[in-house]
Amino acid sequence: MSHAQPPEALGVRRPTLNAVAARAGVGRGTVSRVLNGSPKVSDRSRAAVEKAIAELGYVPNRAARSLATRRTDAVALVVPEAESRLFAEPYFSGIIRGASARLTRAGMQLLLVLARDERKHRRLASYLTAQRVDGVLMVAVHRDDTLPDLLDELSVPTVLAGRRGDPEPLGHVRADNDGGARSAVRHLLDRGRRTVATITGPLDMDAARTRLDGYREALRAAGVTVDEELIEQGDFTEEGGRAAMRELLRRRPGLDAVFAASDVMASGAVLELRAAGRRVPNDVAVVGFDDSIVARHVDPPLTSVRQPMEEMGRAMADLLLDEIAGRAGRREVVLPTRLVVRESA
Repeated sequence: MSHAQPPEALGVRRPTLNAVAARAGVGRGTVSRVLNGSPKVSDRSRAAVEKAIAELGYVPNRAARSLATRRTDAVALVVPEAESRLFAEPYFSGIIRGASARLTRAGMQLLLVLARDERKHRRLASYLTAQRVDGVLMVAVHRDDTLPDLLDELSVPTVLAGRRGDPEPLGHVRADNDGGARSAVRHLLDRGRRTVATITGPLDMDAARTRLDGYREALRAAGVTVDEELIEQGDFTEEGGRAAMRELLRRRPGLDAVFAASDVMASGAVLELRAAGRRVPNDVAVVGFDDSIVARHVDPPLTSVRQPMEEMGRAMADLLLDEIAGRAGRREVVLPTRLVVRESA
């Protein structure tokens, strides 16, 4: 079996950083910034550098760079949830796609880590202490999660999708959950619905709490009394949505609308309504949250609050790259949502 040899062994000189700079017509520093994923490069310069890299076949000498910078060029994306949720919810794949695209452009490797319990948290902490990654992205954050504080103590650059509470000391990116929920409930009320129920996510998660806050605020703004019996907690799964819908129908059989805090739970609610002989939207209008692929494949297609999941992933990666490079302090990014109206409401 023959083995490929490095260019040097074949008498071919490895293209240098200076050669890339000369070909692109930019300074050596600009090439370095492109390779390190810095946002402080114009699109024109970035395109010229990337074209020169491709034409010359330039490959960064990562071993030398790692020794000089103590960088690994790897980022861990930590999901503290069961595998079943990771693969069932489009939310996670959207975040991963967005983060991965941004990190790949910066020459960084993305490692996926499932760390649901305390034992796995400790193993992950020891892995990180050995400087195996440059930073951590963490999704599905719960209020009592200890891992973000542990990472902070270890001085590992960390960015969260969402927050544990307000204030959140770590850098984080989230959608306007409160505003999105208000727009969903306002839409239902504007359509003449008066008995509007909600299925929340787990209330130890900020996204679930703030979506519930938005539901309450929209009802109060419309002069509608908040009926606690129209509020049922789910778990962001389809089965959780079905079980919550079943309980709501038992308590308030005359309800005429439901706002579910995720599309996956909304799809479960639609199935349960159908099983109970209720027509959607004639008898009960349904609105979800995410505007994921699920919304378009429910029958009838689901009205849903769009949160920009891939953009969230990109923004998380940008914050983390800044933190790794020491370019900025910790920040928060709140991205806008908008209601997408379909047949379910």
